[in-house]
Amino acid sequence: MNDAQLLELLPREGTISFARGFVRSDAFMILFREGMGLVEQTAAYLDGEGRKESAALPREVALTYATESMRLTTRLMQIASWLLVQRAVAEGEMTAEQARAEHSKVKIGDPMIPPAEHIVARLPERLRQLMDHSVRLQARIRHLEEQMSGHAPLPETANPVQDQLASLQARLELRG
Repeated sequence: MNDAQLLELLPREGTISFARGFVRSDAFMILFREGMGLVEQTAAYLDGEGRKESAALPREVALTYATESMRLTTRLMQIASWLLVQRAVAEGEMTAEQARAEHSKVKIGDPMIPPAEHIVARLPERLRQLMDHSVRLQARIRHLEEQMSGHAPLPETANPVQDQLASLQARLELRG
């Protein structure tokens, strides 16, 4: 790794960022293959077996199927875009600054509120599996993106003294 690549690993504060180094790791390539594989699996399902399954659904379930398949496709395109940009940075085809500009155009969306469980339960099993996998993958990537952008929520630090005081107060209230 040359000096310029090392400098790209440095967040604005000047400390080495695990998340920025992650995109150059084997673990990132595993994530990349998982994400792109999920895109391929979903496309194959929606164009093949899923098309047949959706045609056999009752009208109200078919509407949910159409909605959820569009949401799934949108989520996967956001994931694929993020993964491709990160790989371009890792391979030196794009600078970290260019990647930030790209991410401002296409962001990993906030998780959407899923339909009610009794409605989802009527969808084909394979579609539900793809939906679940994509939501989990989206959450992992959102976490990485937060780490890389420096906007990750700070973990709450435990305060043992405060915990003890709260415990004592609860005990005193029970006695009183």
